[in-house]
Amino acid sequence: MPYKAKTRRGSMAFYILALVVLLVDQGSKWWVRTHMFVGEQRNVFIPYLHFEYYQNSGAAFSSFQGYGKWFAYLAIVVVGALIYYRIKGAIRGMVLELAAGFLAGGALGNALDRLMYGKVTDFLVWGSRSGIMNIADLAINAGVVLLIFGMLLRGWQEKRSYSFK
Repeated sequence: MPYKAKTRRGSMAFYILALVVLLVDQGSKWWVRTHMFVGEQRNVFIPYLHFEYYQNSGAAFSSFQGYGKWFAYLAIVVVGALIYYRIKGAIRGMVLELAAGFLAGGALGNALDRLMYGKVTDFLVWGSRSGIMNIADLAINAGVVLLIFGMLLRGWQEKRSYSFK
């Protein structure tokens, strides 16, 4: 019985985090679209961060310009897969729940932009101008890092439990 309660709590973390990421992402993009013009730059935390309003109709690093709708559909499939594997129990433990929540919220945030506007609103530029991103992109990156960490942790725990048998 305690395992079921823990699973339920974890599933709520997944859904809550995905919703929070989606809301923060869409709220920040709304602010940029309503308070800045495309190409405008604003210093936020010199020299580490500034805002620069950019519209990306492609994928990461402005690749595949004009194919944004396909990435929206792919994101919806990915989120569906995350929910499916979450329900099936393949995503267990708080680290993997959080990873999936970050991934789902980020994917939905960018998919919503692509479906509503045909482009993703990017505005975060870090330090040396090596790229431009948004909150959804940050969440996806955090999700990938947590996913790798969670899988390594799970593998280490399984290996450790086998060594004591």
